[in-house]
Amino acid sequence: MYLAPALVVLAGLLVYPIYQLGLISFLEYTQAQVSGGEPTTFKGLGNYQELFSDPQFWDVLLATVVFAAACVIATLAVGCALAVLLTRIRALPRLLLMMAALGAWATPAITGSTVWVFLFDPDYGPVNRLLGLGDHSWTYDRYSAFALVLFEVVWCSFPFVMVTVYAGIKAIPSEVLEAASLDGASQWRIWRSIIAPMLRPILVVVTIQSIIWDFKVFTQIYVMTSGGGIAGQNLVLNVYAYQKAFASSQYSLGSAIGVVMLLILLAVTLVYLRLMRRQGEEL
Repeated sequence: MYLAPALVVLAGLLVYPIYQLGLISFLEYTQAQVSGGEPTTFKGLGNYQELFSDPQFWDVLLATVVFAAACVIATLAVGCALAVLLTRIRALPRLLLMMAALGAWATPAITGSTVWVFLFDPDYGPVNRLLGLGDHSWTYDRYSAFALVLFEVVWCSFPFVMVTVYAGIKAIPSEVLEAASLDGASQWRIWRSIIAPMLRPILVVVTIQSIIWDFKVFTQIYVMTSGGGIAGQNLVLNVYAYQKAFASSQYSLGSAIGVVMLLILLAVTLVYLRLMRRQGEEL
């Protein structure tokens, strides 16, 4: 009963929108139905059949999976490395690093994306001038555009991993780390054999959070590649759903993409948690 108010809020903010998303994905719901020009009809699995028979959907899905995986791995690597660094430096450098990281974390995605676009602008950006690349366009090629977006995503995401892992490291008894150092263990061996196993529940949380965030990236791709790149070469599922729903007024097809994304994220989360439980972790 104590949880009832929170459950009511969650139902209104999460359950009902998901229900509406699923409902629209089974309907014929385009601009004609929205404007009242035609009646809404039940289409069943027709939207999903149309979606799965579209080769572009599978290309976008593959690009999304690969891009999200690269973002997650890079974010975890940078965040964990800086978390360890925070435990090795003095108070003032640690404070400066924390403030810089939290500044990146607090920057709105659209603001950060705009700044990164300016930094790598072929005409006015300072990066090309420093590297002597002239008027090289980072967003013209598919892979360099994805790489540019990846750098921005990692830049605004690693502070969460860094702060969380740093808090977990500080909670580890110092006697354990000192004993390992006295036994001659290297820093890498201490991290691999002591810190990482003790931080596994925390790493599970930040990994799942990163997967969810990076799999549904929208703002960075939309802003930095001007809506998905040249001829849609940098589309990810979220931008693809936006184009189908709002640019093409195929709201039911966009909803179907949203349902597919939801099911993929639920499946990945459940599989990851199951693997952790098999290893005996209390999550």
